[in-house]
Amino acid sequence: MNAMLKDLIRVTTEIYSRRYSQAKAIFLAGSIVRGEGTSTSDLDLVVLFDHLPCAYRDSFFYEGWPIEAFVHGPQTLEYFFREVDRPSGFPALPAMVAEGIEVPTANEFTDSLKQLANSILNEGPPKWSEKDLDSSRYEITDLVNDLRDPRSTQEMHATAMLLYPALANHYFRSRNMWSAEGKAIPRRLHAVNSSFAKRFLDSFESIFSNNCTENAIAIAAEVLETDGGFLFEGHRREAPKSWRIE
Repeated sequence: MNAMLKDLIRVTTEIYSRRYSQAKAIFLAGSIVRGEGTSTSDLDLVVLFDHLPCAYRDSFFYEGWPIEAFVHGPQTLEYFFREVDRPSGFPALPAMVAEGIEVPTANEFTDSLKQLANSILNEGPPKWSEKDLDSSRYEITDLVNDLRDPRSTQEMHATAMLLYPALANHYFRSRNMWSAEGKAIPRRLHAVNSSFAKRFLDSFESIFSNNCTENAIAIAAEVLETDGGFLFEGHRREAPKSWRIE
């Protein structure tokens, strides 16, 4: 264990005793624990009590560290696993528990929660329906069309910023894989397919460095190809029947 990690465990132990002394355990997680932190990274903590009326999130500083604490009981934790993170396709909370370091120590309680988190991760996200696929194809088609003939460099870049996460999400979810968002997208792409990740990331780098959209459009066509390609003609999306005022 390196010196940085030892210090983070010390910090977490002090937070446990001074702020959450009634908790059963804390999982120390996040990019810093994975060795991928930067000077502005925060500490992600999953704080577990025996029971809570509702989950909540605390944000605070401790010894200069920005702390994000996700506070749960076993019941709220499982709810977030099954009813929030899994349907969304982004396994943030299960991953934090599965990868987290137990403070003050591992025990039967923390082991059971890690087993639950790993079972959710192994189960994967819900399979996209045809409607989900078509909605994603339509959104990406619309963005690609805007990218083909942008009115300005500013609009080109704004469109590319929307296409980047939409296309990454389609790549993962259409293949029944967990998705990623924000800064986690490059890491997730490389973990799944390093060759594709390089082409994907380079294509968007070309937009922002050289205003070249051709490669990103080609990547979009490649990602959508197995699902029927770009979609506009004939697409219909109905609002829920409850969306009306009588």
